[in-house]
Amino acid sequence: MAWILIVFLILLGGLIAPFGDLLGTRIGKARFSILKLRPKKTATIVTIITGGFISAISIGLLILVSEEFRQRLFVDIPFLQKTLEESKKALLPLQEETKKLEVKIKNKEKELNKLKSDVKEFRSGNVVIKRGQTLFIAKVTSNSNIKSDLGKIYNSADKYVQQIVIPTNKEINNILLWRPSDISEIETRTSKSGSWIILIKSATNVLKGDNFVFVYPELLQNKIVVRKGEVITSDVLEKKDLSYKDINAKVKNLLRKTREKLILRGSIVKEINTRGDFIKKIGDSIAINQNKKYLLEVVSLKDSNTADSIIVELNITKL
Repeated sequence: MAWILIVFLILLGGLIAPFGDLLGTRIGKARFSILKLRPKKTATIVTIITGGFISAISIGLLILVSEEFRQRLFVDIPFLQKTLEESKKALLPLQEETKKLEVKIKNKEKELNKLKSDVKEFRSGNVVIKRGQTLFIAKVTSNSNIKSDLGKIYNSADKYVQQIVIPTNKEINNILLWRPSDISEIETRTSKSGSWIILIKSATNVLKGDNFVFVYPELLQNKIVVRKGEVITSDVLEKKDLSYKDINAKVKNLLRKTREKLILRGSIVKEINTRGDFIKKIGDSIAINQNKKYLLEVVSLKDSNTADSIIVELNITKL
């Protein structure tokens, strides 16, 4: 059917085209004029109209004869237009999400560039305070004047940090920046009975000369972590360990275990103070007793709370 229709349209066009050309020629010879145009232009217009007439007849015949053409023209095309419009509407949320994603990517790039800048500054030696570094430690006991006591702690911490960051600038009164919710939480918790340790920590890397330092608090209950005379850690020293090198390694290992144990109990002290020369004490005892085994004990010389210094000595006993 389609091939017959195509052949018919070709024949129809072939028949009408000479007719249009003949009509245009005769109009030209008759010097017929439309709208006061020259006969030659009038003949051209007639030829154009004849071509349009051919196209109209072709489309009309296609609509009349071909059901598939009617389907495409009157059903499929409007459907496609509607689908296109719906697709455009569906793309709008995606375009908004794309814009949001682009903004997030730009923000991440800014954060990355800032991090690179911080690293560069750190390597150049301009960072005076590291992120997470403890800047100030204070002890506070619950009482009726707790807010006043906390205010004094904040001021002392502020002055101390100023000496680190901007020691030559005397005009700035407050360099520490807190979240109001952090201060409210400290006041609420410390108003309850008990003794507390406040750790003020830096929230960011701080460069020398910065005018502000963002900080956050860490509040710990002040409690006893070790008592005077308590044996914190111990180990056995055997005959094969009696060389100076082995004894020194044993003592260092004992002190490391002691520090780890006290940290687990809540101590915030990073170093342990020792009394006496452990190595000499062990050497003298071995020279006198000549035993095969000895018990080494790390003993606390005082009661120590969460933020107090730890002072220990080493006792050696023959087994």
